[in-house]
Amino acid sequence: MIKIATWNVNSINKRLPNVLEWIREASPHVLLLQELKTVAEKFPYLEFEELGYHVEVVGQKSYNGVALISKAPITDVLRELPGDSEDDHARYVEGTTFGLRVASIYLPNGNNNYNKTDSVKFPYKLKWMERLNAHAAALLKTEQPTVLAGDFNLIPTDDDVFDPRRFDGSAHTHAASRNRYRALEHLGYNEAWRSLNNEAHVYSYWDYQKEAYQHNNGIRIDLMMLSPQAADLLMASAIDKAPRGKESPSDHTPVYCEFDIPQKAAA
Repeated sequence: MIKIATWNVNSINKRLPNVLEWIREASPHVLLLQELKTVAEKFPYLEFEELGYHVEVVGQKSYNGVALISKAPITDVLRELPGDSEDDHARYVEGTTFGLRVASIYLPNGNNNYNKTDSVKFPYKLKWMERLNAHAAALLKTEQPTVLAGDFNLIPTDDDVFDPRRFDGSAHTHAASRNRYRALEHLGYNEAWRSLNNEAHVYSYWDYQKEAYQHNNGIRIDLMMLSPQAADLLMASAIDKAPRGKESPSDHTPVYCEFDIPQKAAA
């Protein structure tokens, strides 16, 4: 069984003790991180390498940043989402490990706040999603098991938010955002957690304000999208709420999947 996890850590250097504690307990084979908030040179490589991980980082000062971390070597690394040579945001890293093509994604938010789409950021979000879908379609042609995972800044349905009315007009629930997400599903990608779980109002993010975590006022925006070949290997998917309750936590918590991958394929 190969465990792949995704986690928006909201500053890797600030959350490092929590991340390392979770890794020691959960022992993921692959960990996809988002919102590192550091340049690659200041990423804590040594701490992960001491635990037996290979690390690929796309960093940016104070904002964004993604990482692909694996117990197996990572090959054929792609450090940006194709489709816009002028996009300098550190939001995408992709590589092959354990026989899977895996990407860590930090999809644009698109909002100034949670109830108003931004006239600049929202179009950027939509164009970014279109680029992601085009690249996802190209990946399908390789027929390699593919996992596109991370913070999608997208609430798939009203069952994935504590109060849909609070998000009226939000880029997280806007029809244009959801339509592009549905287009990714229509390509053939399956959202791992929902494919195995029917529960409503299970979340992966809780705001720091108004005791959102204590009242379970959350949203589910951390998603793992699987190509048909990866979905055929899926055995389990879960959201681990425990790290959100730790001292000085990220506002997100890990989501993970377990895959039954033949040993020869994983080599």
